[in-house]
Amino acid sequence: MSDIHESPGAQDAHTEPAHIEPALTEHDWTAAGFATRAIHVGSDPDAATGAVVPAIYQVSTYKQDGVGGLRGGYEYSRSANPTRAALEEALASVEGGAAGFAFASGLAAEDTLLRAALRPGDHVVVPNDAYGGTYRLIARVFGPWGIEHTPVDLSDLDAVAEAIQPGRTRLVWVETPTNPLLTVSDIAAISALARAAGAVLAVDNTFATPYLQQPLALGADVVVHSTTKYVGGHSDVVGGALVVADGAQLPVGLEGPTGTTSVRDAVAFHQNASGAIAGPFDAWLTLRGLKTLAVRMDRHCASALAVARFLEDHSAVTEVIYPGLPSHPGHELAARQMRGFGGMVAFRTTSEEAALAVCARTRVFTLAESLGGVESLIEHPGRMTHASVAGSALEVPADLVRLSVGLEDVADLVADLGQALA
Repeated sequence: MSDIHESPGAQDAHTEPAHIEPALTEHDWTAAGFATRAIHVGSDPDAATGAVVPAIYQVSTYKQDGVGGLRGGYEYSRSANPTRAALEEALASVEGGAAGFAFASGLAAEDTLLRAALRPGDHVVVPNDAYGGTYRLIARVFGPWGIEHTPVDLSDLDAVAEAIQPGRTRLVWVETPTNPLLTVSDIAAISALARAAGAVLAVDNTFATPYLQQPLALGADVVVHSTTKYVGGHSDVVGGALVVADGAQLPVGLEGPTGTTSVRDAVAFHQNASGAIAGPFDAWLTLRGLKTLAVRMDRHCASALAVARFLEDHSAVTEVIYPGLPSHPGHELAARQMRGFGGMVAFRTTSEEAALAVCARTRVFTLAESLGGVESLIEHPGRMTHASVAGSALEVPADLVRLSVGLEDVADLVADLGQALA
């Protein structure tokens, strides 16, 4: 005898259900919105277990069913890995590209593209306020290899046209907004100039992110990312990516290592041949970050605008540089070309000493390099991220301070800057 009361149906607990509806089928997400694609593309539930998050395939090699009998095309994780493939598929989808490629860092991605698109004797047009690491790579690594470059103000289309050397310029490199001076360039207009010269147009979309800006839709051939930044979004992974436009071709007259003129084929070859690929756990972390990119960027943009407006009214600040302010020379272009104005703000003070003092006094803003994480960062570009361009055409003002506005309460961010500037 027992006082235990069975719930309805308890006597049937071991009875098989009458019907199970299979739901683990791939879905066509091409017509879905950005956030939906960022969450679902590359992340179909696992067919065996139903897991809704892709597995971390922490593996170097794969069993073959007889010589050359590959399961899913996988033989060695430098060439392909299921976790990395999930990230690459998602990145291609959110950028509107034909193929994505994930790398160990943003500079590894850049290096791969430069090797794929250039040969000794070629010429590159670069921004005159590019990221210091990009400039160092082009000037000091590829320079001795025989690659020449011309820094130019990419917001000046006449200057861009003049900088392009017919028959020699094989690549036009664009950052918009630039790092750290947040210059905005007209991607569609520069695309026309590059295309007329038979050159490849590469756009570093790290600051804008695929959520705020779609360079491939505006005529770019390749998009570059440091996924360490906004795509990863949590300051816990280093990575990079290339996304190639459908049908993108190598510079006129150049044949890739696979015998085709396809940028996609050349990048794929060099990714495997050089091997600077994203590891499985890094790819998994980056894919996790991508899923929340849209909601994070909305908050980054809103808080950055509030911070910029506060700084614009502060007596200790001589200039505020933020595309979301009407005072920014690229404001109208950014409003047309971007969904929002981003989370990066730069400002100038009265002297280098004043800039360094502000960097030393903040408490909510952390003094650190990098950007795009959930936490707010402050840095002095001249002494930190852009020290490598000191004395060059890309040298930044000594009194410049760069902010990566994070996801903290905006009132706390404003108050922190207020006390640091006081």
